[in-house]
Amino acid sequence: MVTKSQRNSLSIPFFLAGSLLLTTRLLFSILLKIIRKIVECHENFHMYWLLTLNNTSTDFITFLTSIGSVLSLSRRLLRGLRLTSAHFSRSFGGKIKTINMADPNNEAASSSSVSEQAPSATPIRDDLEKIEDFLEPDKKRRKLSRNDGKTEQKLEHRLGGILCCAVCLDLPKAAVYQCTNGHLMCAGCFTHVLADARLRDEMATCPNCRIEISRTSPSRNLAVEKAVSELPAECQYCAKEFPRNSLERHEETMCEERISSCKYSRIGCPWRGPNHERPEHEAHCVHPHRSGLDVMDALRDIDARTLEERRLYDNVFDLLSYEKITFNDLQMKPYRTDEFVHKLFYETSRFTAFNNQWVVKARINNSQRDPTQSSERDMTYQLILKSKTTYPLPLHYLILKGPFGDMKVQPRIHKFEFTDQEIESPYLPLPLPDTAECNRLLAARAISFRLIMFLASK
Repeated sequence: MVTKSQRNSLSIPFFLAGSLLLTTRLLFSILLKIIRKIVECHENFHMYWLLTLNNTSTDFITFLTSIGSVLSLSRRLLRGLRLTSAHFSRSFGGKIKTINMADPNNEAASSSSVSEQAPSATPIRDDLEKIEDFLEPDKKRRKLSRNDGKTEQKLEHRLGGILCCAVCLDLPKAAVYQCTNGHLMCAGCFTHVLADARLRDEMATCPNCRIEISRTSPSRNLAVEKAVSELPAECQYCAKEFPRNSLERHEETMCEERISSCKYSRIGCPWRGPNHERPEHEAHCVHPHRSGLDVMDALRDIDARTLEERRLYDNVFDLLSYEKITFNDLQMKPYRTDEFVHKLFYETSRFTAFNNQWVVKARINNSQRDPTQSSERDMTYQLILKSKTTYPLPLHYLILKGPFGDMKVQPRIHKFEFTDQEIESPYLPLPLPDTAECNRLLAARAISFRLIMFLASK
């Protein structure tokens, strides 16, 4: 059985070890506070330089990286000290308490000796636990991305987003118009906005600021036009970048990747490929060695196209030999029908030809209910006799752009015989090249053109 003196001799070293442990933990806590203050100073210094310096050079980035490494190392040291302190507390503190309470039959002297030593350790331990409870966590920092210059967009790409059209969000290819507030629109979108407003019987407005615009209110922005013409654009064939003002010439005549045809295509060779492969193909093309019978189909197609063009010119020359010919420079203006849904149509004022009154009338998309819902637009027109006639009037007529208009029309000759019962010709397509030209005409206040009429002799 262990005597009182033996218990005292055994407990004294453990109490000394406990006191040493508590003192060590106190020193650890003080060291933790010092390191935390150092980390905060480093972080404040780091944030100061990030907020005050705008231009980041390579040396500055290296400097910031070094500071970040120091901060990371300090945090790891702080975390290691905390873990070490907690480990010592769990390992030795528990053992001391277990040894002190191991013998339940100890005498009053032993309990008195424990009570004499305990008050010296408990307050220190309580103070350390309170300090650990009130330790502040690491401050949250704003995540700052390093800008090393590699991901920054080029100037021409940023300008492309600034100088783009407000409607189609693409860079203008020709004229650039702006509203009174400075919002940019390309020529195609500008005429499209005006055409939509005319079709809806509304006032056209800028798509950005909703200020009213008309054919004459916007102004051209030559500075933007010149700036856009110098911006680089990618060739659709070789994917290289060229200034926009020279890109079309490059794609049509200079690019080695442009699609071209074999020089023997006139005799039926269907080959189409990159221009740099054309010499090799032509050197091995088999069509030059074919017989005349094999190439007759290709020659027939070419002859058919040539014959159609020649027939048009022959008809014009034949009509110019007529005795009665009139030239009328007309102007069509927009009007609305009296129906529940007011449809847009164009009509000229009355004009005189061959001692009769005439009118030219045009409509959009063959009187479609809502032409704004269609991306394709065209115009059809008819010639109407407004006066009574006692004899038939066999007429040939065609529309040209005339001296006062800029309509891009492909002339086609039409024929109709007007009588007292047949006073309206059928609606015929106005031969415009594309939808963009139709929108441009709709955007104008009036459509100017020349009508040539030929009256056949009886």
